[in-house]
Amino acid sequence: MGTDWKEGNRITLLPDSRRFVPALLEAIDTAQESIWLEQYLVESGRVTQRFFEALIRAARRGVEVRVLLDSFGATGLGQQERTRLSAAGVALCHYNPFMMRRLRRNLIRTHRKLVLIDRRVVFTGGYCLTDDYLGDWFDLMVRAEGPVVADAITLFADLWESPRVRGDKPRVERQAVPQPQPGGMAARLVQNEGHRSPTIRRSLHRQIVAATRRVWLYTPYFLPSRQLRRLIREASARGVDVRLLVAGKGHDHPSVRTAGQCHYGQLLDSGIKIYEYQPRFTHAKFCIVDDWATVGSCNFDHWSLHWNLEANLEVESPTFCADLVELFESHSLESMPILAQAWEKRSRTQRLRERTAALVSAWLAGLR
Repeated sequence: MGTDWKEGNRITLLPDSRRFVPALLEAIDTAQESIWLEQYLVESGRVTQRFFEALIRAARRGVEVRVLLDSFGATGLGQQERTRLSAAGVALCHYNPFMMRRLRRNLIRTHRKLVLIDRRVVFTGGYCLTDDYLGDWFDLMVRAEGPVVADAITLFADLWESPRVRGDKPRVERQAVPQPQPGGMAARLVQNEGHRSPTIRRSLHRQIVAATRRVWLYTPYFLPSRQLRRLIREASARGVDVRLLVAGKGHDHPSVRTAGQCHYGQLLDSGIKIYEYQPRFTHAKFCIVDDWATVGSCNFDHWSLHWNLEANLEVESPTFCADLVELFESHSLESMPILAQAWEKRSRTQRLRERTAALVSAWLAGLR
């Protein structure tokens, strides 16, 4: 989905679950009209229980609550929790249930994370409903209000009404309640629909081609396409400050980290700075190009770009980018820098692991 830029938005960065979990729960508890929630990974546990209890309270006080879960991402959610939601009047639906006769189509998942409150405010980012966030994972969310909320309404409603969503689906009211914010920021919400409509990828590539000062990419799963690697190398060659910050210690998919490391040597030779974050696993994803930023669910890897439904908020604002820059720089100080000379001395065994993992990753991406 390609959307027009909209002025007059207030965008707030909420880094770390200690900030965005209370903000999300407060928004749910104060909702007056509607709550629409779309999520990929949902597992039974303490975090999910807190959110579901808040959703149930909202439904019981008469708020329209719509919950859309990816059928694969929600396999860790118990039937008891599903039943409690439905019994409280929550409309619960699932995207793309598994079917044996369409194996390849089963790979298409909704990886988006959206929480819409009263059709006035939207939260998006990388956050999942899992107890891994209880101090072990770092992530971030953004809160947006203003005309850009109309993009989120369209995004959610289109998927809710699609034939790939199963369950009791009451109609949703699409009319936005935009409230332009004085002195607000320019923003738009864009989505990827796998390789069919790669809006996020194309927008990112255009920004990198036009970059004059910086391209700072932060992602937990660094499995870049050949085109993205070429673009950031070309940006570095023309004097742009290109930095890459990726997950290091405690990675939830070590083989993905290893596959991404296969590209380090080439990038380092091009003058790109690479950091692996150490304190804990980071699940956050965003990119800053000059005074433009994209933040949301997209990991900028093969899987996100070729298979998943993703949603990212794009913002043009020196103020908002300054907040992301501050976060990037603080995490860089807590990261292990990858230095070209030391990297060249890694073992043959490590090199073999990288090549093998990268080949497997490329094969999976090519299944489409």
